[in-house]
Amino acid sequence: MTNREKINQAIINFVKGGDTSNVELLDKVLHNDFRVTNNGFMGIPGVTIIDKQKYLSNIKEGVFGGLPRKMIVENIDESGAIAMVKIRLESSENHFISYNSLVLDIDDKWKIINNLAIVEPKIKF
Repeated sequence: MTNREKINQAIINFVKGGDTSNVELLDKVLHNDFRVTNNGFMGIPGVTIIDKQKYLSNIKEGVFGGLPRKMIVENIDESGAIAMVKIRLESSENHFISYNSLVLDIDDKWKIINNLAIVEPKIKF
């Protein structure tokens, strides 16, 4: 498998883990120093940063996640041991644009270290 394919698979596992609330899968694909960075998270003004443990706890408790999403990978930009991936996601409730920073970890696996996302609710009629 090429690096690009491994990066793509890490992103697929990240999305799948969130969609199915699979904390074990997420734990494997998230770097120990993983952070979610969001501006206007869940209607809260300003920047919110969530660390890996809080993120996994929120998934486990159903605060977010657990809703299937369609995913389109728009761009993978890889430079050595780092990569940036832009994806678009759509659930029955929201549209997402997500920029994900990945690093090639010491175990030679690509892991997500930062998720910078914007979430917009779908307009319902």
